Amino acid sequence: MQQLKHKFCESIPENLTQGVVYVSVTYGTAIHLCCCGCGSEVVTPITPTDWKLSFDGETISLSPSIGNWSLPCQSHYWIKDNQVEWSGQWSRKRVDASNRIDRVAKEEYYRKDVPKEEPMETEEEIPEETTLPFWKRWFNW
Repeated sequence: MQQLKHKFCESIPENLTQGVVYVSVTYGTAIHLCCCGCGSEVVTPITPTDWKLSFDGETISLSPSIGNWSLPCQSHYWIKDNQVEWSGQWSRKRVDASNRIDRVAKEEYYRKDVPKEEPMETEEEIPEETTLPFWKRWFNW
């Protein structure tokens, strides 16, 4: 297991230090160099549909796990209480299934923010032509 440090900052520095997770609450993101040591930057957006960040006053945790499936190293780990907990590699089939689940979760989450047309509550709000008997509507037509 590898020990990490965290640093809260307004914006992410240009040069990252291995073993440090930089957290920008302002921009809702955390970034670090891959824990395997390959030097790749790993960005974890902190949003309701991406990663959750926990801070207990001393350490940070990110959830869910970090699967670097698009990187050559293919590393997979959790960051819990500033510690790296290594996890097993996933098959391509499992990665694709997880990506589909994430995509659906995002669509459902952001769809709920779209204002919906409010249903009519009272009879006074219903247009008059729909309250007339059929024969009167036909006669008026």
